[in-house]
Amino acid sequence: MHFDTFSDFLAMGGYATYVWGAFGATFLSLFWILFSSLGKRRQLLKEIGQKMAREERIRKAKTMENTL
Repeated sequence: MHFDTFSDFLAMGGYATYVWGAFGATFLSLFWILFSSLGKRRQLLKEIGQKMAREERIRKAKTMENTL
């Protein structure tokens, strides 16, 4: 499709509401997925760190029991 002016481009042949709404919904969804994934990644790394620290404490406690 060829547009003569920038305002014609923005109007999208009378379908601007649908076209720009679709673009907006798409980008909003992509940003939601991005930030949600980053938050879940941060949470997962925190949980892994806590589990590793717990396992280390358990291992040290077992070695202390053997020395008594």
